[in-house]
Amino acid sequence: MPFFIDTHCHLDAAEFDADRDAEYARAVAGGVGVQIVPAVSRDNFAAVAATCARYPGCLPAWGLHPMYIHAHRPEHLADLRAQIGAQRPVAVGEIGLDLFVRDLDYATQEYFYVEQLKIAQEFDLPVLLHGRRANDPLLKHLRKVRVRGGIAHAFNGSPQQADEFIKLGFKLGFGGAFTWPRANNLRRLAVDLPLEALVLETDSPDIPPVWIGRGRNAPGELPRIARVLAELRGLDPDAVARATTRNARAVFGLADDAVAAAGNGGPPDPV
Repeated sequence: MPFFIDTHCHLDAAEFDADRDAEYARAVAGGVGVQIVPAVSRDNFAAVAATCARYPGCLPAWGLHPMYIHAHRPEHLADLRAQIGAQRPVAVGEIGLDLFVRDLDYATQEYFYVEQLKIAQEFDLPVLLHGRRANDPLLKHLRKVRVRGGIAHAFNGSPQQADEFIKLGFKLGFGGAFTWPRANNLRRLAVDLPLEALVLETDSPDIPPVWIGRGRNAPGELPRIARVLAELRGLDPDAVARATTRNARAVFGLADDAVAAAGNGGPPDPV
């Protein structure tokens, strides 16, 4: 069976409270052996930690998301450092900038983004970037504060912007959005960008693929998303699985044995 890494999955979200065990088991049964679970604020560090403790295939990332700047305080950066020191994550994230939501103060977003890049640099960790309509300012700061690469999550920019991220050591995250037939730009990117630059993600419970419509996304959809990518590129699905898993392992520094150990974890016993 192909092995997949969901590089961005909020399995801790309240949308999964009713059936989290079942959705995790479905993902593992489909070959999704590793799920990266990013935090979005200091207040959900505990939920991410609990999720990753319960499910052996879930690995944490710690960060302060730009859409939650109303909740962030400067002292939360110290809490982030402490969390990283207590439980080393695979990345700092989810961090970044959001210029789509109009009432998010840009200066505040920028402050937390830059400070978290410095933290990632300090701990030698990659970053998971949120960047709606913000690729150029994201790149501007990445050139000033060099980090150990990472992933431009839900990438939807130009080929030129993609090239700039790749030059800085980043992979580009593709998920349910490109499965929609009208997503012409994303589908072109999914075909034209080098396969060694792509990783797969669901962003569960968000960004559902076309077959779900407006419903809740889940990590178990990742193999089907991979098949769509394979069809668009004219490749064997197993080749896409191998390449994107290899790319994700490179981002997070996951050795073969670490991936295998995480992926062998089935559903936990009922509580």
